[in-house]
Amino acid sequence: MQGLADGYFVIPYTIGNFLANEIRTSSINTSLPEFEQAENEVRDRINKLLSVKGNQSVESFHRRLGKIMWDYCGMSRNADGLSKARKMIQALREEFYRDVFVPGTDKEYNPEVEKALRVADFIELGELMCVDALTRNESCGGHFREEYQEEGGEAKRDDENYAFVSAWQFNGMDSDPILHKEELIFENVELKTRSYK
Repeated sequence: MQGLADGYFVIPYTIGNFLANEIRTSSINTSLPEFEQAENEVRDRINKLLSVKGNQSVESFHRRLGKIMWDYCGMSRNADGLSKARKMIQALREEFYRDVFVPGTDKEYNPEVEKALRVADFIELGELMCVDALTRNESCGGHFREEYQEEGGEAKRDDENYAFVSAWQFNGMDSDPILHKEELIFENVELKTRSYK
């Protein structure tokens, strides 16, 4: 439960202070070439999804992705399951772009398009979560790698090699993402393994 609750309680209190200072940011010129590029990329993604005209609903892909994540990339996970999940997600993505059905058009308010775009993003994120979990050969926080546990079943951390935040760079649909490490420096907190005994 702690792993589920932390995000709900910590994020609202921390991000609010950050956003409070951003409220004064003046409006940004949307005629810049970067805005036009982003708009064209989104339009292309929408047209690609609408043109598939497959046989399976967006919800069916969403449910299948959720089941893969639940079974293999949950709070307790292992390398074999994570590798299997990644392959399953890659196959699901290929099937999604081949057989998804998105009703309606892009000329009207269409929540089905929004849902399809969101599920396409979830598929990418799901695969990235598996990749990230595979690169961390430790158990830490709410994420338990079954291969990395103490004799009594407690999480086995490796702060010497994994005291960093993973920042992943998208490298194309069919390429591995690029890992950028943001080192964590602890000046006032001593790193300790949490014990539930």
